Formats: sequence, C-alpha cells, structure tokens
Amino acid sequence: MRRRDFIKATVGVATAWPVAARAEQSGLPVIGYLAGSSPAYRVHLLTAFLRGIRDSGYVEGENVIIEYRWAQDQYDRLPDLIADLIRHHVVVIAATDTPSAIAAKATTTTLPIVFASGGDPIKEGLVTTLNRPSGNLTGVVFMASEMGAKQLGLLQDRSRRPDIREKNP
Repeated sequence: MRRRDFIKATVGVATAWPVAARAEQSGLPVIGYLAGSSPAYRVHLLTAFLRGIRDSGYVEGENVIIEYRWAQDQYDRLPDLIADLIRHHVVVIAATDTPSAIAAKATTTTLPIVFASGGDPIKEGLVTTLNRPSGNLTGVVFMASEMGAKQLGLLQDRSRRPDIREKNP
C-alpha cells in the first residue's frame, strides 16, 4: 500500500468502539484510532475516514479491525488509552490531533504512528523534518495559517495586474 493511501485511510474519525475480543480472535490487522476529543465533535470526518479505508482496499470487520479510543477532552487519559491500544496489538496508531500524537510518541518508539496536525510538527517535537520525518511518526499537516500570507500575496498580485484579471475571470 502506498504511504499516501495509508495516511488517507488512517486520518479521520469514527463513532463506535468495536469489541476488543473480536479483533484478537480474528487474526486481522488492527488499526488503533486515538482522538483527544469526543466522537460528537468529529462525526463529520467519519465518512471520509471510512471512505479512505475502503479506497485502500480495507473493509472494517472483513479484513481490518479498528480500535477506537476517545479521550473526551481529558488529555491526561491519553497515555492509558495508548497503553490499551498496545495491549490490543495494534499495528499502527492513527493519532487524529496534536495532543494524541505527542502522547503516542512519548509512549512508543517502535509502533508506527500516523498523525494529523494543524500546527508545525517540527516545533511540536513530532518530527525532525517535513520531507523525511524519521523515527516512527509520519503524518498530515494542515498549514492553513502559514499559507495565509502567501495566499494574500497572490491575491494582491492578481489585483495589481490587469492582464491577469482579464485572462482569469
């Protein structure tokens, strides 16, 4: 599976907790899904997450099990939730927010962690570089704030050049 497909498949949310015994008895690979928030705040991402899983050739319950853990905005619970995922023999942890990714990194140096971050993962201590993250972490970064200045600059350039406005209405 390609890295981008895997990241796409593991970044998202879900609303239910599968039964752990089912995963252990099935012999299927187990993805650990970790979120610092609650499902109620992430429902809109469930469809995208499951679509990503499906687009990568996986169907939950058929050829992959997903163990969901929600901290309910109680970030001090994250280490215990991660330990529980590890006890369930997950093959990867999908950390859907920065606090979850930081807690997962502090807990394991060998289990792969795919994170989603709205901040700078280098400043947050998640990775050393963006192009080669190193270690056991990789992820998706939403750099909207960093791109804002560039986007405004492009808009200003367009407004100052009549030839651009005429060609691209």
